Amino acid sequence: MKSAYLVSYDIMDSERLHQVYKTMKGFGKHTQYSVFMCNLNPKEKVLLNEALISIMNQNEDRIMIVNLGPADGTSENRIEFFGQQEPLKGREPIIV
Repeated sequence: MKSAYLVSYDIMDSERLHQVYKTMKGFGKHTQYSVFMCNLNPKEKVLLNEALISIMNQNEDRIMIVNLGPADGTSENRIEFFGQQEPLKGREPIIV
């Protein structure tokens, strides 16, 4: 079963930043600057962790991974955007 993850990173070196960006493109969807949405099974999550840890400098960089729960489409309902945005795939309009 896949889970949805929100991944955000602050990388201090431009070369490492580019490597992290390229790596993340293989795991998820780029949503804004240093933020990706990923739907991963447990094995893919381990591979992501290993890839990022191998690139980053743990004394200078910081990566945050938030588990949003099952990747069944409900995780998108936990995220709000304001301003210009690309809608998340599968998100339905909410009528209030």
